[in-house]
Amino acid sequence: MNPFFILLLIAFLSFNQTLARQRPISTTSLVLGMRHSRSSIRSPVSSSNSKKIPSQVLDLMEPLREVRDGYLISLNLGTPPQVIQVYMDTGSDLTWVPCGNLSFSCMDCDDYRNTILNPTFSPSASSSSVRDLCGSPFCTDIHSSDNPLDPCTIAGCSLSTLIKGTCPRPSPSFAYTYGAGGVVVGTLSRDTLRVHGTSSSPSNVTSEIPSFCFGCIGSTFREPIGIAGFGRGPLSLPSQLGFLQKGFSHCFLAFKYMNNPNISSPLVIGDVAISSKQNLQFTPMLKSPIYPNNYYIGLEAITIGNNSITQVPLSLREFDSQGNGGMLIDSGTTYTHLPEPFYSDVLSVLQSLITYPRAKEMEMKTSFDLCYKVPYTTNAFTDELFPSITFHFLNNVSLGLPQGNHFYAMGAPINSTVVKCLLFQTMDDGDYGPAGVFGSFQQQNVEVVYDLQKDRIGFQAMDCASAAASQGLHKR
Repeated sequence: MNPFFILLLIAFLSFNQTLARQRPISTTSLVLGMRHSRSSIRSPVSSSNSKKIPSQVLDLMEPLREVRDGYLISLNLGTPPQVIQVYMDTGSDLTWVPCGNLSFSCMDCDDYRNTILNPTFSPSASSSSVRDLCGSPFCTDIHSSDNPLDPCTIAGCSLSTLIKGTCPRPSPSFAYTYGAGGVVVGTLSRDTLRVHGTSSSPSNVTSEIPSFCFGCIGSTFREPIGIAGFGRGPLSLPSQLGFLQKGFSHCFLAFKYMNNPNISSPLVIGDVAISSKQNLQFTPMLKSPIYPNNYYIGLEAITIGNNSITQVPLSLREFDSQGNGGMLIDSGTTYTHLPEPFYSDVLSVLQSLITYPRAKEMEMKTSFDLCYKVPYTTNAFTDELFPSITFHFLNNVSLGLPQGNHFYAMGAPINSTVVKCLLFQTMDDGDYGPAGVFGSFQQQNVEVVYDLQKDRIGFQAMDCASAAASQGLHKR
């Protein structure tokens, strides 16, 4: 792919496709890679003609491996299987893997040069791999077309085959953009996907899902690792496996387990993910009129210590006439983002309650707005030095952020002092798209349940390491 062409593509698409952009973080920061945000805001298209693949297992459980800026799920694709690790992303639909028999190129990926985790997927090495056809509903969806004939027209089909629906040409190449400016370019492929049943399934064995549709990506901009889309669109992994009328849940490990090969976060898909959850608090999913495939919730208030901030803008719990607003819950955006002036109000309350000296130099290096020099003790849990933060969502749902989910150490202690920064950021484009984002860092040690049957999301603070151990995901 010509790099100049990709740059032109980026300039055109990113102009009006921006969501939860995050300010760059200095390379001196230890949490450099955690800024990654890949929420997709592609224009919605009708999916009424999209075919759902029936679930072939009752429930699934896949381990999520924590890395520096997200959680990886292993995809077993092809015949024989090729294992590719990709990010689990609730903010987009497309599942894609780095692809190509010769090479996979990523522009502006210097930060990841030494941490590329995956081999590329080789279609020629899989006996079950085929290109998706231009007439498939998935092809129409990826090209954001209201006219199902458009992709086949681009592919060069004759008028007679267009009318008859018999054009045998493969789907044309596509470009898929993400909210933080990332772009991937490739083609749609189909192959066998192998998934793991849970202990509650008839047999805890691997099941095969034939003709799973995914992006075979040859070149990207700022997207070095593949993505498994968990949105509500027809291309998403839950949709293709037939779980959109059920749900899924995850329990993200704390960041201290990053790159630990002996423990994984549990990701559960199916009935078992939403059953027996009476002890959870559920807040309703909000329906975005222009981004129906994303997951939105409504924020009513934030309590800091004993101080309740009640002046939460209406935009964080409802949509305007153009469909902008709501709070996006997104595993693909690391930090929670809040709109101005509400974000500044939160900072002001925190500053009035915290008496430790500011670490201005760290704020300049990292672009975080609130950093403090705090005493370091042998007790790893120093977060009680900071006031608690509780999010209050619609339906009287309150989630107190677990320890370590608001202020985080930027480095090793020096002279019995450690610098900790608030890992919240401001929404740079609060007037377009979601008004705020509830990011994955604030979801650590929280069981999050997506009940897609009842259109609600549940929260429960939990020791996710213990949950992983109870499900056999901790190797000792």
